[in-house]
This record gives sequence, structure tokens and C-alpha cells, in this order.
Amino acid sequence: MDQETHGETKSATAGLSFSRPAPDTLLVTLAGSWQVSGKLPLAEEVQQHLASQPPVTRVTFDTTELGPWDSGLLVFLMKLSGICRQAGADVDPTGLPPGIRKLMDLASPENQRSGVTRGGGRPAFLVRVADAALDQMKGTKEVLAFIGEVTLVFLKMLRGKAVFRRLDLVTTIQETGAQALPIVSLISLLVGMILAFVAAIQLKLFGAQIYVADVVGIGMVRVMGAIMTGIIMSGRTGAAFAAQLGTMQVNEEIDALETLGFSSVEFLVLPRMLALMLMMPLLCVYSDLMGVLGGMIVGVGMLDLGVVEYVNQSRSSLTLTHFLIGLFHSFVFGILVAISGCLRGIQCERSASAVGYAATSAVVTGIVCIVVATAIITLSCQVLGI
Repeated sequence: MDQETHGETKSATAGLSFSRPAPDTLLVTLAGSWQVSGKLPLAEEVQQHLASQPPVTRVTFDTTELGPWDSGLLVFLMKLSGICRQAGADVDPTGLPPGIRKLMDLASPENQRSGVTRGGGRPAFLVRVADAALDQMKGTKEVLAFIGEVTLVFLKMLRGKAVFRRLDLVTTIQETGAQALPIVSLISLLVGMILAFVAAIQLKLFGAQIYVADVVGIGMVRVMGAIMTGIIMSGRTGAAFAAQLGTMQVNEEIDALETLGFSSVEFLVLPRMLALMLMMPLLCVYSDLMGVLGGMIVGVGMLDLGVVEYVNQSRSSLTLTHFLIGLFHSFVFGILVAISGCLRGIQCERSASAVGYAATSAVVTGIVCIVVATAIITLSCQVLGI
């Protein structure tokens, strides 16, 4: 072997040298101070040694003379490792300090988030199906566990043993109740007017415009008032719950509460759920009134109906059963919106983008649950004859 193979070849930059302790092994010797503030060698210097004969299949390190180092050394080693992998040589980090080995392991592509630095190879179809099934099973298990924990906390509250701040409950009631009146007023009024317009198109053909009051009254009081209020609260309050709890998850505030012995469900979720359970029926009643008012505006202003006539027709068409069914809808929707928002907030990962995803997921989950619950309740009422 020549001197370049067996002997030590000094790099032009101080602190870096290469040698061949074995024909297929390249030893990289690091010495001196490796800090960003100084002049550091280039990782590309290893290429000429990798291209020499016989081929290098293993790269090792000697750091016995290594002085102070910082991120500059880590960047150098990561670049050198990438060059070695491209040349088909295995990198053995055994000779490096333990701290450097841990940092290199954290910075390796295998430990990065999926899709950021890993290869973009698409897994097989069956693998994707299996991953989706496992993720769905895991998500279902988390949802059931969360619902069970919320149920136990609610029963604990009924026994007077739940621990949460009453001020949080009062503040949440104000945010979910009084502050939601403007948007509920606008949407419900317009929905009532739309129902009146749709009904009037067909009823005018038979000269039965007076029955617009029946369509609007029954539609709003029985279903539409509760549905529109639920959707509004899902987009307004459910997303807010998810963002609040997600931000607390990012800031590790929830971990701090649990470390202090407080249950996150009991301290954070219970006040929010109670607030929506109390406010949703009241908002539903208000939405019903605004919807009937919207229908009356169309009936009186465009169908030449009298105010007293419209009010009397609405009163005769509405029964206590319609009113109670609407209240039951709203009560269920309040629970679903609160659970959806809090669940997505608790599940939030520790990043800013995850908070946005949690808020979006809370809205979607809440609306889907509202639609499914409406279908189930409506079908049940049809079967029971109410």
C-alpha cells in the first residue's frame, strides 16, 4: 500500500485528517476546536478518499484530540454521513462523543416527520388499507375512552365532588350564550324567511298562503331551529374549545395541571360541556322565535297576510310536543358540540399547525355528529309516532 493508503493525510484545514487502518476502512480523525465561530473543514474532502482504491466500505471516527464543539461539528458530520451513504459506505459513529451520537440520531432522516425528509415511496395498497384500519381503530378507542371519562366526571359532579373553577363556568356561559345571540339572530331570521319563500311557491298555487305559518312554525320549532343553532355553535364555539385546549396542549399547560393532580377532563372539559348543555336549549328557543319572525316578515310583507292572522295560525299549528322535541335536539347537540371540540383539543399535537387542524376537525366532527343525531332522533320520533 502507498503512503496515502496507510499513512495519515493531513487536510488543508486544521483539525481534520484521514487514514486507512484497514484496506476497506477509512478513519476520520477530528481534533481541535469545532465551533461555528472558527474556520471549519469541508465535508466534501472525504470524497477523494472514498474514491480511492481499494474501495471504502466503512467509515469510523477518532475524537481523542477533539476540543470544544458546537452545532458546526454536527452539521459537518451530517454532511459527511450523507456523502458516505451516497458512496455506499457505512458510517460507524462509535468513536464520536455520546452527545454527538444522540444529536445525529435525532437529525437522521429516519426520525423526521413523514413526508419531510424521507423518501417519497408510496406504500402498497394493502399496507395503506391496514394503516387506515389501525388508525381508525385507534381513533375509535380514544373517542370511547374520552366519552367514558366525561361520563364518569359528570356523575362525579352530580355527587358534588367535581373540582373545577366556577368562574370558568360563568365565563363560558357568557361566551356561548349572550355573545352568540347576534349570529343566531341573523341566521335564524334568514332561515325562517327562506322556509317561508319555499313554502309560498307551492302554496300560492292553491291559494293556501296562510299555511306558510304552519310550515315555518313546525319546521323551525321541531328541527330547523335546533339544527341551525347547533351548526352555528359547532363552527363558533366548538372550534374555539378545540383551539383553546390545543394551545394549552402546545404550551404544556394540560401536562402541568395533571402533574399537580388535576384531571384535565374534570377541570377543563366539564365547565365547557355544562355551559353548552345549559345554553343550547335557550338559544334554540330564541332561534325558534327569530325563525317564526322571519316567516312572518315574508307572510305579512309579500303574501298579504295579517299579523294577527299569521300569529294565530302559528299558535294553532304548534304543540308542546314539537317544542319539546326541538329542545331535546338542542340538548343533545350541545353535548355533541362540546365533546367534539374538547376531544379534538385534547388530542392536539404540539405544533401551531396542529392547533389549526384541531379546530377544523372539531367543526367537521361536530357537524357530522349533529346530522347523524338528527337522523336518529327523527327516525325514532317517526317510529314512536310523535
